[in-house]
Amino acid sequence: MVRRVLGDALRSLSVTESCVTDILLAASEACANAVRHGGPANRYEVVASIGEGNCDLRVIDRGLGLASIPERYPPADVEHGRGILIMQSVVDEIAFDITPGRGTTVHLRKQLAWDKEAATDAACVLAAV
Repeated sequence: MVRRVLGDALRSLSVTESCVTDILLAASEACANAVRHGGPANRYEVVASIGEGNCDLRVIDRGLGLASIPERYPPADVEHGRGILIMQSVVDEIAFDITPGRGTTVHLRKQLAWDKEAATDAACVLAAV
């Protein structure tokens, strides 16, 4: 649901598809980590805001908190451990607010790139209405 709502909102604002794809990939990885490490019932909260040319996304869980942030990708035969590094590769800023035993907030920020052609088409449709 997060991917659909966020993707629809970004596309409705004429954000380029490559930028939308990057944001949705980062959101998916953050949500997957929240489910995997988020504590009882795997509950988490997602807060997104779009403004000042950026998309800010916060994924908040109530788990035990991260022990450490990986500095490199794990070996190819390891099934987990790439999420944070993937997020770092597709967003402009990533930060963690970790409170051991009380949860983790992952803050992602990406500068938006605009699809000028789509924005022009949308303006023409609105002008015709």
